[in-house]
Amino acid sequence: MDITPGTAALVTGATGGLGRAIARALARAGATVVVSGRRADALSPLAAELGGRVVVADLARRDDVERAIAEAGDVDVLVANAGLPCTGHFLEFTGEQLDRSLDVNLRAPMRMARKLGEGMARRGRGSIVLVSSISGKLATAGQSVYAATKFGLRGFAQGLREDLRSSGVGVTVIYPGFIRDAGMFADTAVKLPPGAGTRSPEDVADAVLRAVRRNPAEITVAAFEQRLGTMLAAVSPGLPAAITRAFGGERILKQIVAAQAHKR
Repeated sequence: MDITPGTAALVTGATGGLGRAIARALARAGATVVVSGRRADALSPLAAELGGRVVVADLARRDDVERAIAEAGDVDVLVANAGLPCTGHFLEFTGEQLDRSLDVNLRAPMRMARKLGEGMARRGRGSIVLVSSISGKLATAGQSVYAATKFGLRGFAQGLREDLRSSGVGVTVIYPGFIRDAGMFADTAVKLPPGAGTRSPEDVADAVLRAVRRNPAEITVAAFEQRLGTMLAAVSPGLPAAITRAFGGERILKQIVAAQAHKR
């Protein structure tokens, strides 16, 4: 669909750098942007910069999800970008941490797509963009919970796309790999081995614009070796994990898990 003046877009997880890049890209394209997150102090300057609105919500709280949907109003574009890292050994998770991970990463996007997508379908115009992760195609050690939520978004998007095919509403899922400068990985400050590639927040924002305008089923925003890993996993699910172990990748993964443990 075209992004024209008056196109209304909701971006969740806009307090983080990735969400901010997405919100700015949509605003530059002409959309009126509603930014959502848990911190009004971080959202208000961004909304003022973009001429948009703020919806403060903690997506781990189901009543907050419903309120955010109501306060956002009719939107033409939903970018479900909010997410928790929820990394770590599965047996280390408490029941509350599991529920929080599922609520934020999977249930909230599904609930928002259900309610906001209904209005889009009624108007015959809209786009639902779900920000998954390369972990939605390939799971590694310490990512059982995170990968489950991101694989879940992939399956949801594929089915939802077919459900809405004749409604005029597009559905795209985006798979970022290691993103530098902003986002979950960048926040860990973990150094990748030489030769490991990254992409920028602006690359992800460009992918969101492409998703809205062209409605592809999937867009992967990742370096070559990460793309290769997903292709190998599709053929032999255990092979990428074996390669990761052979080349010492588990050390990097453990560093990432340690840096993200407090965010479960």
